[in-house]
Amino acid sequence: MNTRSSSRRDVLAALCATLAAPSILRASPIQDMSGMAFGTSWRIAGTDVGGLEPLRRAVSDLFAEVDLEMSPWRADSTLSRFNTSTTGRAASSELTHVTEAALALAQISEGAFDPTVGPLVARWGFGPITDGAVADWRGVSVTEGWLSKTDSDLTLDLCGIAKGRALDRAARLARDQGLTDALLDLGGEFRALGRHPEGRDWRIAVEHPVTGHPTDMVLHLPAGMAVATSGLGVQSYGRNGQLWGHIMDPATAHPVAGRLRSVTVLAKDAMTADGWATALFAAGDDGGPALARVQDISAIFLFEDGQTLRRTDTGGIREVLG
Repeated sequence: MNTRSSSRRDVLAALCATLAAPSILRASPIQDMSGMAFGTSWRIAGTDVGGLEPLRRAVSDLFAEVDLEMSPWRADSTLSRFNTSTTGRAASSELTHVTEAALALAQISEGAFDPTVGPLVARWGFGPITDGAVADWRGVSVTEGWLSKTDSDLTLDLCGIAKGRALDRAARLARDQGLTDALLDLGGEFRALGRHPEGRDWRIAVEHPVTGHPTDMVLHLPAGMAVATSGLGVQSYGRNGQLWGHIMDPATAHPVAGRLRSVTVLAKDAMTADGWATALFAAGDDGGPALARVQDISAIFLFEDGQTLRRTDTGGIREVLG
């Protein structure tokens, strides 16, 4: 949720989710509409999309609303006002919903997903929350209409899950306006509505997490399902022979280290896929696949092994790989 216009490095560092993500495999006749939000692009591809100009305005307004509530890059966002508050702040039902989902994921992932690591992310050069306490997701709580914290220095950063929620809401808008068969893309996260005009599932090509080129892996995305990827393809830099990225390991207070380069997750909705992709990457080389198996998460883990990629699959992901 970035609204800044700056250098390429600044813009890339501002993206809330990685762009080491799948790309659309498209065939004619497909129409689309597109725009910009959260420092990245969005697109809706399908049939009769061009005739739904009111949908473009509705989606743009929706993303602007989400940005105003949940952007850590905006001093005037509700999230930023919570971060600078002493004990908490009033919040909309949508913000409390996303925060509850983030805290639930933090608990079930045993802290691999931690929405309070914003200051740590900034310390490594990737985020805007430069002041704050040590990460402690247990110090944040939600009641109806209110977000609370036990330490005045605790902060929230929902970038690892909020973009997925925004995509889910955009999909609902599209359905409400009569779009039954479409593929929605928000910064490399995808949500399928219906089927491709050819009568098949929408297909997503998984990109190489380092080069960005398509691999030979193709996901057949069933109607209603979503896919999200977290990785080091864009938001990373090398230091002392190690690749450091924006996804933190809360246990070490360092970026995740190892050979893992991307995690792609298939789920029933984009918020779930978004959050779990972040959590599984944060869990690391061994912990990520182990956690995915325990939680029965459908995921593809790609590891850099010399000049080649090594792949680990979990859950039912192979059932949709073509």
